[in-house]
Amino acid sequence: TRSQYKFQKETEQRESDMQISKASEAVGAIVENVDVTRLNDQEFADIRRAFLDHGTLFFRNQKLTPEDHIAFAKRWGAIDLNRFFKRRDGYPEIAEVLKEPDQQINIGGGWHTDHSYDEAPAMGSILYALEIPPSGGDTLFAGMAAAYEALDDGMKDRIKDLKARHGNAHVFGEESPYRKAVGDRYTNADQAGQTAVHPVVLAHPETGVKGLYVNPGFTLEIVDMEPAEGQALLQELYDHIMQDRFHHRHVWREGDLAIWDNRSTWHYAMNDYQGHRRYLNRITIEGVALA
Repeated sequence: TRSQYKFQKETEQRESDMQISKASEAVGAIVENVDVTRLNDQEFADIRRAFLDHGTLFFRNQKLTPEDHIAFAKRWGAIDLNRFFKRRDGYPEIAEVLKEPDQQINIGGGWHTDHSYDEAPAMGSILYALEIPPSGGDTLFAGMAAAYEALDDGMKDRIKDLKARHGNAHVFGEESPYRKAVGDRYTNADQAGQTAVHPVVLAHPETGVKGLYVNPGFTLEIVDMEPAEGQALLQELYDHIMQDRFHHRHVWREGDLAIWDNRSTWHYAMNDYQGHRRYLNRITIEGVALA
């Protein structure tokens, strides 16, 4: 029928309009000319492939209701209800990433990987920008596969069989100075204390690509290594990853949507917008145990 033909042509037009381009050599891609609330199966498959290839995707000019945000997240997998972030009223799936004008400390203001302290760390996080300061508040992303590939053979051999312990009490627990500074933007301090052991070099569970899987936010120690030696090794890896050549800096605009792969990236929310409000909504997607 004419209406079926019109729908088919509109679908084809949407497919041809969508463009995916690298944000940087090491991490990230920009997805343009697409509405994530109207993705057909082929578009979503292309986006998922780009996500695995680039680690982080950025979508501009989205207009999402909380229901839209949740529906998009569910296309990726089951939603992981975050234990520690304050949740949006009426939407337990959505965590609030908020800093008010009178607050000094932001959320995520240091290099980290979400949920690495869990036995089955979150697959990804989907962050939607609702209110952005006039300047500042960018997020840095780092690519763990590129950082691993750039290591010399001696370091690769040294770390190939190592494991690291990750934990969260120092961030989310009752005695955490950071929790006290963030205040009621964090919840459930009594539920903190999880630890998990993961490989230092992770073969990505979906692609098999090797990348580094330690981070300054939640990695506590190298297992079965003297503490001083382990901390020195971790710092050497961190210094390597913190080189600009492995990064992309995303300058947020209202309506931006980002999704990142927690198995292959770090991120860091800049805290350089004192006196202004910054409000984003985040949904986290469940992952699998890492081997």
